[in-house]
Amino acid sequence: MVEYIKELYKYRALVWALVTRHLASRYRGSALGFLWSFLNPLCLMLVYMLVFKYYIRFNSVDNYTVFLFCGLLPWIWFSSALIEGTNAIVSSGHLVTKSMFPAHLLPTVAVLTSMVHFLFSLPLLFIFMFFYGMSFYATLLLLPFVIVGQFLLLYGATLLLSALNVHLRDVQHVVGNLITFLFFLCPILYPLEVVPEKFRFTMEYNPLALLTIFYHDVIIDGAVPGVLPVVYFSVFSLLVVFLGMKVFSRYRESFAELL
Repeated sequence: MVEYIKELYKYRALVWALVTRHLASRYRGSALGFLWSFLNPLCLMLVYMLVFKYYIRFNSVDNYTVFLFCGLLPWIWFSSALIEGTNAIVSSGHLVTKSMFPAHLLPTVAVLTSMVHFLFSLPLLFIFMFFYGMSFYATLLLLPFVIVGQFLLLYGATLLLSALNVHLRDVQHVVGNLITFLFFLCPILYPLEVVPEKFRFTMEYNPLALLTIFYHDVIIDGAVPGVLPVVYFSVFSLLVVFLGMKVFSRYRESFAELL
């Protein structure tokens, strides 16, 4: 882990250059350009809001629009980073085949690029909160820690999945379907209270559900996340990082040959 951190610091200029290139290329040729970073989550929020606020109503949720947006933004970061990160090595074979290129930077770039979009979208959430007259709590100071936790989880997961995807291309298809399944196992569209008691374990032991709850706690509710959920999520994230590094280190020498 120390070696990976040292390499990330050593190649920080290269990482930033790749992130900038990805950001520029994503909307190249688009009339609205980087504005789509704001419009994409807004359009998605409007669709879900129409369905779950007016068609299937959750009357127990105050300011449902903000509730939805608060869970949706981190999820967009998670899903886009995981999909792009899983394909990072395969889609950049021309870089990986260069003997001196540090391949583990590619999944990192995917996570950072999606994180930049997330950070640029956060002001929209705060504007919605202000518009609805919601309070801004001191717990917002804990938001960077939640973001770091999500980054670590994504970093480890993308290292693991990108390495496996080089050897078995089915991984990228499994990830795409798994993301859809996990989306409905997180309290993004619905509040935790509507989940039947016998199924609450899907929230209590689901790290992504806990992550969504952390965002709701520190941004909307002004509450400090519980100690046990934070410890559980932190340990899980570190285990994913460790496993991702181990698997990536084991297979990285075979990337150039397979690509």
